[in-house]
Amino acid sequence: MSTPVTKLNQKIRIRLKAFDYRLIDQSAQEIVETAKRTGAVVKGPVPLPTRIERFDILRSPHVNKTSRDQFEIRTHQRLMDIVDPTDKTVDALMKLDLPAGVDVEIKLQ
Repeated sequence: MSTPVTKLNQKIRIRLKAFDYRLIDQSAQEIVETAKRTGAVVKGPVPLPTRIERFDILRSPHVNKTSRDQFEIRTHQRLMDIVDPTDKTVDALMKLDLPAGVDVEIKLQ
């Protein structure tokens, strides 16, 4: 006989942030596969707006104020909801090994 699977009457909201969109898409795919394998329903990943931070830096230390370099940092974000997670889902997500460049934010609702 198999053990009964208890469902939590909550949803798990996962928000991923990274500078590299390839890393964030790979991590989102791993989370979706893991959650579906344990029998949970996954909504997402939903791409959120990319945050672009721009910096202007003077090229010359003394004169030529009009000559500048421009740099930018793009922060990509994904949002996904896991509806009706089971105990196995939570355990599998805790054991998941994601790349170092991905920031994971988890909320229970």
